[in-house]
Amino acid sequence: MGPYLDTSALAKWYLNEPFSEDFEEFIQAQQDAAISRLTVVEFRCLLARRRRAGEITKAVESRVYTAFEKDVSGGSLQVHPVTDEHVIAALGMIERLGKYPLRTLDALHLAIAQGIQCRQLATADRTTADAGKAAGLAVARFF
Repeated sequence: MGPYLDTSALAKWYLNEPFSEDFEEFIQAQQDAAISRLTVVEFRCLLARRRRAGEITKAVESRVYTAFEKDVSGGSLQVHPVTDEHVIAALGMIERLGKYPLRTLDALHLAIAQGIQCRQLATADRTTADAGKAAGLAVARFF
């Protein structure tokens, strides 16, 4: 299985951000990549938030989300469900990795990555990267 992409990393594939070129090189070297239903919801929210902030237009928001949906339906992004076991594992991760200020959704991303047997995490978030490494994942950092 390919790497698990959290939303902060995935956004770099679809939007022009710092380190987008690095992420593009990384993702093109993969045969596939894993995301979760959480990622789908977070990515949709990210696009809407950026539109409301005036960072992207409604047309860009629609075009980017359509491209994302195409990648999901085409199988290059494999969507995994969020299960109760992932939520329980995230709770344990917050306790076990207490020195890292993990946010709820970041702990869930890490728990899902481990739960679906991904060995590598791609992220653009420093805390998630550090906690992912401490949890035993190889981490591709895009920050």
